[in-house]
Amino acid sequence: MRRWMYVSCPLILTFIFVSFGFKTQQVKVPKTLKVNEPTEVLFPKSKTVFNGAIVVPPFLGSCYIGFKEALAFKESQGNYFTTNTLGYLGKYQFGVGTLQLMGVYNTTRFLNDPILQEKVFQTNISRNKWILRRDIQRFVGKKIGGVIVTESGMLAAAHLAGPGNVKKYLRSYGSDDVMDAYGTTVSKYLKKFSGYDISHVTPIRNPKV
Repeated sequence: MRRWMYVSCPLILTFIFVSFGFKTQQVKVPKTLKVNEPTEVLFPKSKTVFNGAIVVPPFLGSCYIGFKEALAFKESQGNYFTTNTLGYLGKYQFGVGTLQLMGVYNTTRFLNDPILQEKVFQTNISRNKWILRRDIQRFVGKKIGGVIVTESGMLAAAHLAGPGNVKKYLRSYGSDDVMDAYGTTVSKYLKKFSGYDISHVTPIRNPKV
């Protein structure tokens, strides 16, 4: 009985498959649905559509955030945890002396605390704006060394070389141009970081974190 089943089962299955046939049916696609050439992308790759609205990735532009991120990229490429060859620390490359002026004495903690670094940057900008407040009123809008002086350019240059050296540059009308150890000058920062809107930064005398 079992031998008969072993022989008959393959024959039965073969008969079933043959009865269905091996013909394939072709589906005819309407002309309106055929794709004969690459289609254009409806929106740029940087944009996404949600609920019919185009969402564009944030652009930092000329606001305060744009200013500080551009400055951070120039200083350290935005790396919170880096130390350069001269011992300047973090995303904004602060020296130990400047940190102490801000009330920060633990450099290890500072280097490993991005929130603290942001607070120190904000505090230092307010301090420099206080020191340069009269020079901001006097020189903003004037052309020195072929560059229109702006508040953001002055504060960026103060971050580079200190507010005292920015005063010297402006009051000498460009003849006293200080250079840092890597060859970057006050005039270069005045030009590179001009035109940002940082008017909301409050000048504060001797601020602490």
